Amino acid sequence: MPLHPDIARVLATLPAPPPGPLDPVAMRAAEEAQVPPLEERLPLHSVEDTTARTPAGEVPVRIYTPVEADAYGLLVYFHGGAFFLGSLDTHDHVARSLAKETGLRVVSVGYRRAPEHAFPAGLEDCHAVVRWAAENGESLGWDGTTLAVAGDSSGGTFVAAVTAMAHDEGFDRITHQVLFYPSLDLDFDVDRYASLRENAVGYGLETAGLKPFNAFYLGSGADPADPLVSPIKRADLTGLPPALIVTAEHDPMRDEGELYGRRLEEAGVDATVSRYPGAGHGFVQHFSWIPDYHRVFEETGAFLKGES
Repeated sequence: MPLHPDIARVLATLPAPPPGPLDPVAMRAAEEAQVPPLEERLPLHSVEDTTARTPAGEVPVRIYTPVEADAYGLLVYFHGGAFFLGSLDTHDHVARSLAKETGLRVVSVGYRRAPEHAFPAGLEDCHAVVRWAAENGESLGWDGTTLAVAGDSSGGTFVAAVTAMAHDEGFDRITHQVLFYPSLDLDFDVDRYASLRENAVGYGLETAGLKPFNAFYLGSGADPADPLVSPIKRADLTGLPPALIVTAEHDPMRDEGELYGRRLEEAGVDATVSRYPGAGHGFVQHFSWIPDYHRVFEETGAFLKGES
């Protein structure tokens, strides 16, 4: 189907990007300026900023508690932003909706970003916080059941990489992985996937922008041939936790996410691929106010509860 009309209207109002190289400081400031004031955000039982003290260092985290209860399942969330954008604040609304619709206590990770922090700093932070959550289950009110990891875009990259790292270490506490339109192959040869050509122009994220947007990450030491950078290059996907992979019809990266889902299934992993028609990359962050797309949180909740 065509791009959703509400998305098309918003995209039509956006100014052309400024000429010259990307400026991460300016781009981050522009993102933060769009964060709504606290009183306009989805209310929850509690939202708390704290620090996870891990072997990777002290990592800022924000903990979202949907309702008062004796114990909770946990969901550790990694925000997107091409490894150099995004923050606890820019994705606060995503974490709030995940908490509300899943009923889980959500731990959002303020990992280190490129280019100031070279690969694998951000990945190590995400991995360390998952281990920290399991090791500090009592203080987090964890009921010992669900320990899910979720992320959007580059956060989805971290989800796939963290679950692989955990599997290789024999850490078997991760019960689910949720990847929203993940970036799983940082080799951006346009002949690799049909969606890189079909969705190249006019849908928000353009194929020509993938290399410059990821240049900060790749330039800080991330090798696209490394399966921890491009998780689709991992040869053996057996033994990974059940996966929900959400893709967008008009996303250049659609096909790599769907291929990853098929490869997981071929490896014996319970994998669900859910394509959202009319959507483009980033719809969970930017367009979940549209009812058609807000249901992604309900679908995530059903998956985590074993209802899908």
